[in-house]
Amino acid sequence: MFPPFDPESDDRKPRGRMFARGQIPTRVLIPNIFTLLGLCAGLTAIRMAIEHRWDLAVAALVFAAFLDGIDGRIARLLKAQSRFGAELDSLADFVNFGVAPAIIIFNWALDDLKSMGWIVVLIYAVCAALRLARFNVALERTDLPAWKNSYFVGVPAPAGAIILLLPIYAQDLGLHLPVLTPLILLYTLAIALLMVSRVPTFSGKMIGHKIPREHVPPLFVLAALFIGCLLTYPSLTLAVGSVIYLMMIPISAYRYFQQERQMEQVAKAQNGKGMAEAPPIEPPSLPR
Repeated sequence: MFPPFDPESDDRKPRGRMFARGQIPTRVLIPNIFTLLGLCAGLTAIRMAIEHRWDLAVAALVFAAFLDGIDGRIARLLKAQSRFGAELDSLADFVNFGVAPAIIIFNWALDDLKSMGWIVVLIYAVCAALRLARFNVALERTDLPAWKNSYFVGVPAPAGAIILLLPIYAQDLGLHLPVLTPLILLYTLAIALLMVSRVPTFSGKMIGHKIPREHVPPLFVLAALFIGCLLTYPSLTLAVGSVIYLMMIPISAYRYFQQERQMEQVAKAQNGKGMAEAPPIEPPSLPR
């Protein structure tokens, strides 16, 4: 019934690629290391929120968002994209931008509302998971026009996590908000719904494209100015950035629908021109 055991036989079944004895290039590991570092930052933000160390919690979350913004670009630069890296990045994003900000905002303000506050942060975490799942599915689509790549559908999870903590930035600036807990509850719910909405928002994917040489020095100056302001006045910089982002949402939606109408008019004009240039179809002649 069973074949005899032969220790010197090579008839063993090959294992999966994860357990293969081949070597993996180091460049493939580098993006995943950045992803894991971002995951550690998100988990640290949760710990800081539990300990009520709000400044460190916000700093860890912002650091996680920064790492999330560069790990994919590093993978493309090193040509180290992998299915494993994509799945790891998605799971890390849910922890960093779905769970961590929900725990932070709950411990900071919404725990006073007991079960109602917890229900709202649950809704936020679920909306973040749905937003990430929809983004992963959208990556597989190849039939979208090129101009739509400049937009996200809904607020992305990292941006949602940063702007969710706007009340904390405001309190650090001297605006006391404990009496506005119901408004913070509604604000959290609004951000959650924006993530799963169909509202177009600017994606920033044009950053990876080539830019004119004369624009390089001003961009370096702006980057240095932003980093300096973030390190020197973190709460003010994050608050201003969050407000600007919220104000840009209706502008991006207007630009999206404007471009969509223009493309529809161009398509109709091309179809009408093609029909006008087509030779008329003669009806079949009847037999005499």
